[in-house]
Amino acid sequence: MPIDRRVVLAAASGLLAAGGLVRPAAAQADNPKLSERSMGDGPLVVQEFFSLTCSHCGDFGRSTWPQVKAELVQTGKIRFVWRDFPLDQIALRAAVVARYLPIPAYEPFIETLFQTQDRWAFARGVDHKTEIGKIAVLAGMPQAMFETAWADDATARGILELRQQGERQYNIQATPTFVFGSRTVSGAIPFDRFAQEVARG
Repeated sequence: MPIDRRVVLAAASGLLAAGGLVRPAAAQADNPKLSERSMGDGPLVVQEFFSLTCSHCGDFGRSTWPQVKAELVQTGKIRFVWRDFPLDQIALRAAVVARYLPIPAYEPFIETLFQTQDRWAFARGVDHKTEIGKIAVLAGMPQAMFETAWADDATARGILELRQQGERQYNIQATPTFVFGSRTVSGAIPFDRFAQEVARG
């Protein structure tokens, strides 16, 4: 979805002001939870900048990602890299929780969040934390760990700084945005378009 910068800045300002900006490389070195989340070992790197509360990101996750995973990632054509680009505080906290899971559990958890967006992200009057917590527990996260993750401002600051770095480097204007090598494509593109971009190399 197109970025409402007022929402982004509101999500970021308090944490970044409180903790100061950190260099992305330093943040990753100091905090292993900020290490890259990726799948596959293909020659072409494809990055997805996404927000867990973005309906278009959810559409890609539900409709296109399973085919991308089966036909392009698992066949060794691409390495797919997830880049957090949270658009609000709920997406930010959910992203932190995801990074507390073991790396093999990251992708299933992200995709479960996309599958259940209507329940935890968009339902009127929903307690976002409670609903995300239920999904985290089902993914194998102890409740105490979930509470720690939800309150982890240091990791949240690191995610926001990495998001700012991605915005500067690739001029991200909407989510999802895909970077095929160095080419940027925005929107929840269908599989055929995705495969065409991969074929371009």
